[in-house]
Amino acid sequence: MIPNGYLMFEDENFIESSVAKLNALRKSGQFCDVRLQVCGHEMLAHRAVLACCSPYLFEIFNSDSDPHRVSHVKFDDLNPEAVEVLLNYAYTAQLKADKELVKDVYSAAKKLKMDRVKQVCGDYLLSRMDVTSCISYRNFASCMGDSRLLNKVDAYIQEHLLQISEEEEFLKLPRLKIQLEVMLEDNVCLPSNGKLYTKVINWVQRSIWENGDSLEELMEEVQTLYYSADHKLLDGNLLDGQAEVFGSDDDHIQFVQKKPPRENGHKPISSSSTGCLPSPNAPVQSPKHEWKIIASEKTSNNTYLCLAVLDGVFCVIFLHGRNSPQSSPTSTPKLTKSLSFEMQPDELIEKPMSPMHYARSGLGTAEMNGKLIAAGGYNREECLRTVECYDPHTDHWSFLAPMRTPRARFQMAVLMGQLYVVGGSNGHSDDLSCGEMYDPNIDDWIPVPELRTNRCNAGVCALNGKLYILGGSDPYGQKGLKNCEVFDPITKSWTSCAPLNIRRHQSAVCELGGYLYIIGGAESWNCLNTVERYNPENNTWTLIAPMNVARRGAGVAVLDGKLFVGGGFDGSHAISCVEMYDPTRNEWKMMGNMTSARSNAGIAAVGNTIYAVGGFDGNEFLNTVEVYNLESNEWSPYTKIFQF
Repeated sequence: MIPNGYLMFEDENFIESSVAKLNALRKSGQFCDVRLQVCGHEMLAHRAVLACCSPYLFEIFNSDSDPHRVSHVKFDDLNPEAVEVLLNYAYTAQLKADKELVKDVYSAAKKLKMDRVKQVCGDYLLSRMDVTSCISYRNFASCMGDSRLLNKVDAYIQEHLLQISEEEEFLKLPRLKIQLEVMLEDNVCLPSNGKLYTKVINWVQRSIWENGDSLEELMEEVQTLYYSADHKLLDGNLLDGQAEVFGSDDDHIQFVQKKPPRENGHKPISSSSTGCLPSPNAPVQSPKHEWKIIASEKTSNNTYLCLAVLDGVFCVIFLHGRNSPQSSPTSTPKLTKSLSFEMQPDELIEKPMSPMHYARSGLGTAEMNGKLIAAGGYNREECLRTVECYDPHTDHWSFLAPMRTPRARFQMAVLMGQLYVVGGSNGHSDDLSCGEMYDPNIDDWIPVPELRTNRCNAGVCALNGKLYILGGSDPYGQKGLKNCEVFDPITKSWTSCAPLNIRRHQSAVCELGGYLYIIGGAESWNCLNTVERYNPENNTWTLIAPMNVARRGAGVAVLDGKLFVGGGFDGSHAISCVEMYDPTRNEWKMMGNMTSARSNAGIAAVGNTIYAVGGFDGNEFLNTVEVYNLESNEWSPYTKIFQF
């Protein structure tokens, strides 16, 4: 076919033939310029091919001082057969592995940061999961730090807990045994499973954090707790005059003597309190300090069963409830306040913040209606359309309608109660001109007029009822732009406004006091610490005091009349440092660091709190969240939520 005078021909067999020949060249060692040493096995390959499919190897090859020499990469912790599977995949796009090898292929893909392969292997494991294997799969998912896989395994466990409890792997799990005495009072009944185990876990936390117990000690013998008439969960050894022995006919709860009261004061918490149980059958541990109820069932009138993560240890909680004898006290014994574990409605508890469903870097974030919105971004393999909404009051992420276009390396802003995204990259074309608007009333995205200039890594902000897009990179590379555009939602048109003083992309942008600020970024690849302020009254940009740290890919939020800029990339690595700008003094001041380095993360203020979410820490794409406390000048991955 020759339309418009151009010769066009598509060889349908070319790609298939070429990849087959490339793989044959690899296996014969021809033209190979990289040697992989995997546990004593040498594998030859072509650097360009591996760099295209493994971001991990791309970074290694890109740092070579001599790109023409043969690269040597050594792995002492991977299965050579699994690496060979990945090499075949890199050359043929076909993933073939024996079922016994899939976990090793997953581990190798994680090391090489081949996220698509990880997902395919994870989905395969899920398809083969049953009641006999789900515990080992959960241990594997926890060890790999795969929250997506972990959540799906946990959902399966919740549905099949009773069948799983009869399996051999279940019987090998560490277990906490509790005898629960219920004070005999009129109208006293236990709460629901979830609330009951929340109270139990709160008691375990207090025992470890306040009393200095270790989790191992708590599991050594049956714990006797009392559920009182006024809905308190009390440690049995604290009851005055209650020294008698309580027994049980239940198979799991044994006849035990109550422990004597502990000495006052705190003993040092032993290393085992972090969750290390010296048992040959102890499962792989979850991240330290993780506390989670996975599944619970009431197995009989007075017996409860729960699978939980206690301080990072995956274990079983057996709970046997019974009424205390008639001689039991009719009111709650006197206890010191620190040892009363009442969980009243509306009580605040501290817990690790729930992560996003997807790891994201180069995402857009904004505050809308008291919620944190996180949209798009990329996670190695692809740009995302998904949009997540975080409710700070419930510590819960939910999904909004996905964007029409996969999009990363963009920013978004709220204008007149609606959410706008413009520009960015969809993973195929470097720069987009399209935009869209989210209407919360209909939970859908609506296209908006295209930009006058395609651009990626641009700043977006709302000011005085209009939407501004500032700087960014041009369609032909990483050269920064000066030009700025403004969108009028009434006329639905884009017009130009004053250009920046300095070309810049990957800048942080925000509004404060009727001005726009554009902060840092890069000119080509040189990170900037310069800052410009836009005055809409006279349409001018003015350079103000520079930051202390040059950075691109940082986030910014406004709190208490000041700008807080955090994270980013300083030219050599992802950073965690944060600085604050006081417009009344025209000064920048270094503040408390984030708990994790975050480049191209989302930072936004919701209420009186600044949230940092997602990004890239230099090794992994993140789905984690942390918050900034202005009073203590500290960041924390924990939140306080109301417990009902």
